[in-house]
Amino acid sequence: MASGAFEGKTLFVTGGSGAIGGACAEAIVRDGAAALLMGRGLDALEETRRGILERVPGARVELFAGDAMDEDQVKAGLAAARDLQGSLDVVIPTVGGGEIRPLLMHDKASFQATLDLNMMSAFLAVRHAAPIMAANGGGAIVCISSDAAKLVFPWLPAYTTGKSALEGFVRAAAEELSPFKIRVNAVRPGMTRSAGTAALFADEEIYRRFAAEKPLGRLGEPEDVAAGVRYLAGPESSWVTGQSLAIEGGNELRKAPDLGPMVEQIYGKEAWDAIHEGRAPFDPADD
Repeated sequence: MASGAFEGKTLFVTGGSGAIGGACAEAIVRDGAAALLMGRGLDALEETRRGILERVPGARVELFAGDAMDEDQVKAGLAAARDLQGSLDVVIPTVGGGEIRPLLMHDKASFQATLDLNMMSAFLAVRHAAPIMAANGGGAIVCISSDAAKLVFPWLPAYTTGKSALEGFVRAAAEELSPFKIRVNAVRPGMTRSAGTAALFADEEIYRRFAAEKPLGRLGEPEDVAAGVRYLAGPESSWVTGQSLAIEGGNELRKAPDLGPMVEQIYGKEAWDAIHEGRAPFDPADD
């Protein structure tokens, strides 16, 4: 049921056409906010907007085609969001991701690219949103981390490092921006259904392997994550900042699933054997 808690508020989401970005936007516009969704593909953004409007008739959802890794485009998107109603109240940077890739298969460029995707995309949104939010009396920023920031996930070294850095950034930003009544928090999802994880959800063995480490026995849906983001963005969490909320079925009570079979499936037995012998199976620059 809509609460109207965000009436007159404006929301900005990067990765707005993604499953989590779209679900977060829907949860908040349902409670009265106007939203600007930013993403690289206008067609995908249009599809997301259509879905939201089907379920939340009358919602105001605007679109901005831009890359969350391009500083000028992020600044332009934030300005467009502010111009919707004269303020910027909620910012949700959702862009991130990473591949299963053992440490010995990374080079400087591949490792740095994953760090940037997960950390720099959030930094740009927060850095350029903060002055706008401070000028209108504060607001809430909610970043999307991962349970990989807390659990040991072998074969995901760049992704785990990027998400761990993001959580450190959330704490630092929360402290520095608190005088301006800007709260900065994060959610820490486990494996969640999206276009990027659809093949994993469809594979019964992989699904079983992940679900076995979750006390609640299932993987996540975008709405699970959006509910936590909605709480951290809203007035109910007005005394919460610098926190990261785990939304992952209890996985952090156990351990990360074994991704070894997926490494072998992706890269082949020869590469898998080389990793276990402490050898780089090939020059990552040639990949």
